[in-house]
Amino acid sequence: MRRFRPVRVLTAAVFALAGLIFFTSFNTAKGTNIRTDASLLKLSDLIQERSHKNGRLDESNAALREDVEALAERDDGSTKAEDDRLAALEKNAGTQKLKGKALTVTLNDAPPNATAKLPGYPEPQPDFLVIHQQDLQAVVNAMWQGGAKGIKVMDQRLISTSAVRCVGNTLILQGRVYSPPYKITAIGDPEKLQRALTGSPAIQNYMVYVNVYGLGWKVEEEGPVTLPGYSGTVDLHYAKPVE
Repeated sequence: MRRFRPVRVLTAAVFALAGLIFFTSFNTAKGTNIRTDASLLKLSDLIQERSHKNGRLDESNAALREDVEALAERDDGSTKAEDDRLAALEKNAGTQKLKGKALTVTLNDAPPNATAKLPGYPEPQPDFLVIHQQDLQAVVNAMWQGGAKGIKVMDQRLISTSAVRCVGNTLILQGRVYSPPYKITAIGDPEKLQRALTGSPAIQNYMVYVNVYGLGWKVEEEGPVTLPGYSGTVDLHYAKPVE
């Protein structure tokens, strides 16, 4: 009478499980390389693709807006006072190009191997070495307070409904995605803009991290500079209660 041997049964079970795993992998891959194609599912790739698409739509929208403005220049029976009022509203809305002297602020992450440069400060946490939403907002708010006539963040004009938001250290602005370094350009009196930046408590706090951990900070006076007109949608989107 043969003796029952658990080792043989266990070995057979292992091979059966391995066969099931190989079959499942083949059925899932359908002839593709799972390791390579997994990158297609990365959220970052999807965000970048949508960002490029939004950029192309902005360009198309800007071209259509120019066509509309060209048609509007034809005699439509409006008075000069009405035309002047419309032009002033368009200028204030930020949909028209704006030219003048400017101040540009560039913010950048600190080097990844940064250490505390001054005594009495702790060694940096990863959070200390990257640009945050509050840093960008501090610069934009200070520039408005300094009398900026118009502001551009990266390559986009800000308007009254623009929101500067970050996910991690990635900027999401009006449907498009940007990585540091971040450039913020404001048209106005450079001296007043500079004083507003210097006097901002939020920027004073940021400068501590600049001096201690090496966060990027550069201020340049430029001029004349032409800011683009806002080319995105002006429709307001808001949440609605579920019925």
